[in-house]
Parts: sequence; structure tokens; C-alpha cells
Amino acid sequence: MDGLLASGWQPLAFQQFILKIHSRCDLACTYCYMYEMADQSWRARPRRMSEVVVNRTAQRIAEHAAAHELAEVEVVLHGGEPLLAGPDFISHAVRVIRAAAADAGTRVRVGMQTNGLRLDDDFLRLFDRLEIRVGVSLDGDEQAQDRHRRFRDGKGSHATVSASLRRLAFGPFHHLFSGLLCTIDIRNDPLATYEALTAFDPPAIDFLLPHGNWVTPPPFREPDSPATPYADWLIPVFDRWYGSPSQEPEIRLFAEILRLLMGGPSRSEVVGLSPARMVVVETDGGIEQSDILKSSYHGAGATRMHVLSDPFDAVLRHPAIAARQIGELALAPTCHACDLVSVCGGGLYAHRYNLTDGFMGPSVYCPDLYRLITHIHAKVARDVARLKGRR
Repeated sequence: MDGLLASGWQPLAFQQFILKIHSRCDLACTYCYMYEMADQSWRARPRRMSEVVVNRTAQRIAEHAAAHELAEVEVVLHGGEPLLAGPDFISHAVRVIRAAAADAGTRVRVGMQTNGLRLDDDFLRLFDRLEIRVGVSLDGDEQAQDRHRRFRDGKGSHATVSASLRRLAFGPFHHLFSGLLCTIDIRNDPLATYEALTAFDPPAIDFLLPHGNWVTPPPFREPDSPATPYADWLIPVFDRWYGSPSQEPEIRLFAEILRLLMGGPSRSEVVGLSPARMVVVETDGGIEQSDILKSSYHGAGATRMHVLSDPFDAVLRHPAIAARQIGELALAPTCHACDLVSVCGGGLYAHRYNLTDGFMGPSVYCPDLYRLITHIHAKVARDVARLKGRR
């Protein structure tokens, strides 16, 4: 870290603050990185963030924004399941954070990621008043959703979540809808999944690769195998989306790859080399890196810092935070030698973990990413050549 600073490198301020306002969930999803994978620290944390912690977090965000003259930051209410924190706590958290930031001259955009089970009209009216944008997790049609996203008794959640989504998507609250998050299971038909998601008219869709790494590989992804099951699943969706004559929702993975191929910066950690500018506050006030690192090993996301004692500027100088801001310098020789390094960026940081190199290795999804990116590049290149030929 000292060497980086001596060379003239400076960390970039955090722009996104993920608040884990509730550490439990009312679903028992089989692939959940928080409850089902390596890091089990949730067991020792309070169920709900206290008002003391949220008040101090608000002050920390405000001082960070003021120090870096940030005109706007984003706060994401997360969990567990954030709706379990209750309307009164959510209202208090949003108001105190916005009030503190306003004193620093900073606007706060607030979003929430929920499983949708408790998303009733009362919550939607509250979110309308508080201007909270809402993302919902949905894996597709009934069979796809209920394969993994189930209650503890094994009952599927599709019917309940679908009812909530209809309230959000097709009534007076559609403007609150930020999009759908879908974790890929390659056993589900890709186009049927896409159609099930677009049936709710989402403005955006996030297709997530199941979290895993070289030590704990994701389903159907054999380490060192040249097979590309996830690219094979995503490519038909891309072709449908890219070739559609009508307006389609933004698919963030595809949109980011297209931006990078056109020479733009990435807005996501999933691909590209843009610095990561997000930080997590747990229910007990502990400050952590991306919570997705919980899929790697116990304590992988920890910084040993706390909102009651540490400013976010101190967290910026944590070596692990720096590693997620220095781009190509944090990548393996394999990645440096790849012709797609500026687009792939080594893949999601958590997916690189192995016992030899830590997070310096390439993504466990390396073959899938390479195939998907080259497919998208070929499609775009043909269209550009065709357009040039018409001149």
C-alpha cells in the first residue's frame, strides 16, 4: 500500500454504500452466498442494525462526501432481507442519512434489493414518499424460481413474489421499479427465463453468474475445463435482446460489455477494469468490502474497521480495497496476456479466488467470459462493417 501511495496513486472516494440493515432472511435460497457459503459471520451479528449504528453511518457518509466534494452518493438498503427491518426503521435510516448528507451538500439516491415477499402496498407507499427505488430478485418462471428460491419448508416463492411484482410493475408505483436480479441456473431454458422476466416490464435485468471460485466451483463449471455452459446459456438471450426490433429492458451484463467494446468505462465490477467504489456496512457497524466475498472464505470481506471508530477515508487505504481499485495491476499474468483483458477485467473479484494466488488468478468463469465477449464483439463488428458499407 505504501508503495502505491509513494508512486503517486490515490484511492477514489466511495460512491455507493451498501447498508445491511437486517441480517436474516425469510427465504432459504439454496445458492445464497450469505447463508450457504464459506463465511458464516451472519450468525454472530445482530438481526437488525441499531439506530446508533445507522446514525453514525449517516455521519460517516456525510463526512466522506464532504471531504471528497461528492455531489451525489448512492445508498442501497440490503440484507438478509431488508424489509424485515420494518417501515419505521427504514424511514428513520433514509431520513437521517439524507439529512446528514444534505448538510454536506450531497444528494443521496436510495435503492433497495428485496426478495419481494413483503412488498405490499404499505411499503410501496412508504417508498414512494421516501423516493426509494426497488429491485426484486426473480429467477424466471415458476419452475425456475422455485428450484432455488424457496421457504424453509420447501414451498416455492414464485406465486408470492409474482403478486408483489404486479403491484410494483403495473400500478402507480412503476416509477420505483429499478429492475430484476436473476441468478442463472443453466438447467432453466434461457429464452423462457428471459420471457418470464420481461413479462413484468422491468427497466433493467441483472443476470448473475452463481457465485463460486477455483476452490468452491459454481454448479456445472468444472475448473480448467474449456466448456462454456454459462456462455452457451447467455448467448441465446443476447441474440434475442440485441436483435429485437422493439424496446427491450437493459441487460446490464450485455450493456457493460458493449460499453467496454466501444471504448467506454465499466460501471460494474462484473467486467472491465474500473475501480470499485462501493463499501458495505454490516448490521453491527462493521465495515466490509463487497459482501460477495463471503463466497470465498470466512472473513474474506473483513476490514477490521467499524463506523463507530473509523472514517471511510481510513477504509480507502485498506490493501484489499486498493486491490479492487488498481485495475490491471491486480490481475494475474494469464489475464495480462489475454487480448480481452480490458473488457473482461479478470471477471468479478470474488470469482478469482484460489488457494495459490488468492484473488490474483483469473475468474473461474474465464472460458465463459471469453466466449461471451467474443460472440458479442463479432455481432457488433458485423453490424459496424455493414453500416460502413452503406456509406
